[in-house]
Amino acid sequence: MSAYIRKLDHLSMTDLEQVGGKNASLGEMISKLSNLGIKVPGGFATTAFAFKEFLKNSGLNVKISKKLKSLDINDIEALKSAGSEIRSWVLNTPFQPALQSAIEEAYHAMQEELGSDFTVAVRSSATAEDLPDASFAGQQETFLNVNGIDQILNKTHEVFASLYNDRAISYRVHHGFEHDDVYLSAGIQMMVRSDLAASGVMFTMDTESGFDQVVFITSSYGLGEMIVQGAVNPDEFYVYKPALSEKRPAILRRNLGGKALEMTYAKSGGVETKNIDPIRSQQFSITDDEVERLANMAMTIETHYGRPMDIEWAKDGLSGHLFIVQARPETVKSREHGVQSIERYSIKQKGQIICEGRSIGQKVGQGQAKVIDNIEQMDQIQAGDVLVTDMTDPDWEPIMKKAAAIVTNRGGRTCHAAIIARELGIPAIVGCGDATRRINHNSEVTVSCCEGDTGFVYNGLMGYDVQVTDLNKMPDAPLKIMMNVGNPDRAFDFQNLPNFGIGLARLEFIINRMIGIHPNALLNYDGQNDDFHRLADPMVAAYRSPRDYFVKRLAEGISTLAAAFSPKPVIVRLSDFKSNEYANLIGGEQYEPHEENPMLGFRGASRYLDASFVDCFEMECEALKFVRNEMGLTNVWTMIPFVRTLEEGQAVIDLMAKFGLKQGENGLKIIMMCELPSNALLADQFLDIFDGFSIGSNDMTQLTLGLDRDSSIIAELFDERNPAVKKMLSMAIQACKKRGKYIGICGQGPSDHPDLAIWLLEQGIESVSLNPDTVIKTWLKLTQ
Repeated sequence: MSAYIRKLDHLSMTDLEQVGGKNASLGEMISKLSNLGIKVPGGFATTAFAFKEFLKNSGLNVKISKKLKSLDINDIEALKSAGSEIRSWVLNTPFQPALQSAIEEAYHAMQEELGSDFTVAVRSSATAEDLPDASFAGQQETFLNVNGIDQILNKTHEVFASLYNDRAISYRVHHGFEHDDVYLSAGIQMMVRSDLAASGVMFTMDTESGFDQVVFITSSYGLGEMIVQGAVNPDEFYVYKPALSEKRPAILRRNLGGKALEMTYAKSGGVETKNIDPIRSQQFSITDDEVERLANMAMTIETHYGRPMDIEWAKDGLSGHLFIVQARPETVKSREHGVQSIERYSIKQKGQIICEGRSIGQKVGQGQAKVIDNIEQMDQIQAGDVLVTDMTDPDWEPIMKKAAAIVTNRGGRTCHAAIIARELGIPAIVGCGDATRRINHNSEVTVSCCEGDTGFVYNGLMGYDVQVTDLNKMPDAPLKIMMNVGNPDRAFDFQNLPNFGIGLARLEFIINRMIGIHPNALLNYDGQNDDFHRLADPMVAAYRSPRDYFVKRLAEGISTLAAAFSPKPVIVRLSDFKSNEYANLIGGEQYEPHEENPMLGFRGASRYLDASFVDCFEMECEALKFVRNEMGLTNVWTMIPFVRTLEEGQAVIDLMAKFGLKQGENGLKIIMMCELPSNALLADQFLDIFDGFSIGSNDMTQLTLGLDRDSSIIAELFDERNPAVKKMLSMAIQACKKRGKYIGICGQGPSDHPDLAIWLLEQGIESVSLNPDTVIKTWLKLTQ
């Protein structure tokens, strides 16, 4: 249009130096991806030339350069003073007439195209922004629901001034950018009416582990600033790229967020924040179909740019269309691509838990907690402190750089605090709810983000270990080393370890962590009491029915494990809760017998076949069938625990076939947990029924030696290396080898005793499945 203004649909990435990364990327998608289904709102951008001329003609360039050259950014008060003074210079300097005329002309062109009933967003786009090694996003200002030319000119002026925000000045210095080399472009873009629907952020990889076979999507009601700011705990979704490419159901995980607030249009212009009705908060903010459509868009954008991407999206509440409003390179995990070492943190001791939330960073940080209410208190933070606050925004970045860890009341995994913590390489726990109330100012705390999706703040300084493994130096393993993984939250992380798959995925762990309600109580939902409904209703509200809640959540846990390790086998053991453990689930007591020794009672195959549980078992089979047959994750094998007799074994095989899991169909392997002496003694006959064994050394030791493994009185006698136990194990191994069937071990023994793992290797076992924290140590031991 002119040297001052460029229409977005005339831009591409070749214009980055003129309109900055954000605006260049918008133009690139409009011009190159519109025919592939990517909708991007139109508009125009001011140019870097316009900004440079604005500074030069007014003499601001010289004044600003002189001011910044003498500034020590580590002096927080000096930084605040200099930033404020420079911004006032910019705001008090009028635009050159040619620039103002160009903006007015471009806006009138938008009016001719769109009519008068639209508003715009005025966004910043720095010329060094959104490069692969920089994350300038959020450094400058964004203004939403801007109406009319006067407001547009006003907000464009404020965007220009925001190049000299305290955080932006500090960021440029820390990342080696010369202030004089960075210019600003203002993007004026049609608003998407997500105030009437939902919006969010998505990454084309898992932001914690770097696992690149998923799209991670966050969503909340209203305008997306609430997620970016960390003001809400959003819904979260993981979508599996290979399944999506094959047009199969692809959602691995759905995490329902609190979504207590939404940002909407204010009647007087601009935006306002409102509370969300709790009933509405208990529903997902977008549908499964919309989740998968967004993931497809993300994959299209990632393919075009050839690298992992960080994308903001919005749903228009009037048209129902999904729009992309920003796309930039992911700048944290993508930098680690090609790194051939793994750093793993582990807590050596666990103390009193003060609070918990979503973990960011898979590390441990500790120090003196500084509970900060507002940015005016930033001088209280010293290097190595733990920053505790309600939420952060880009203004907090100068002090976040000093922190050993960050804890916030609000926010999800794509909020500002989470993004900056990843970039700084420090742990953070976001969305704690009440951290500022629970954590005492100046108290010593430990922030643990190495225990899964949930992060914990411990009282005091806990001991911890850091293990660094050079993957280039890992020798070839003499057998298949698999892992015992029951927590889907850790799957993407654990798959980075050297492995041959999952040898034991305990279904009861998934039921306990992700479902929490007794399956019979869900099947008889309407007949439960008020206390039950008070706990369970919010958990199942977002699902079609209580039964649907159980099947979907179970399928999510299984599919997450299977996708993380695909195409390697993932052996899923069907539920092996004992009656006392089932009774601890919500609504469970009424459905469980009281047993003196539940270890030897109503469990495993006997439970599946019992009339009181068969409908529950059908739900387990339905979840497995969906994961294998619909999602295409045929690397899932199934395993049956605690099979006492040959007749029980065959009956379970027949029952599974009745419920749609037919042995051999679509490559389905059904193996047996070899954990009773009868299994070893009749190994050949059991192998007529099953496709192999996975030895459960815990129960095999208990039952061979006549020990109660829960008894502390005789605990010293419990040893999987006892000759009698070894005799049982050897019988099972040799029978499987003779028949050419799978034989592995998934009990605790090889994790606790590397010498037992060596003995098993000598016996010819095919695989050992270990706890993840012992994989490296045992792997190296077996290769000595």
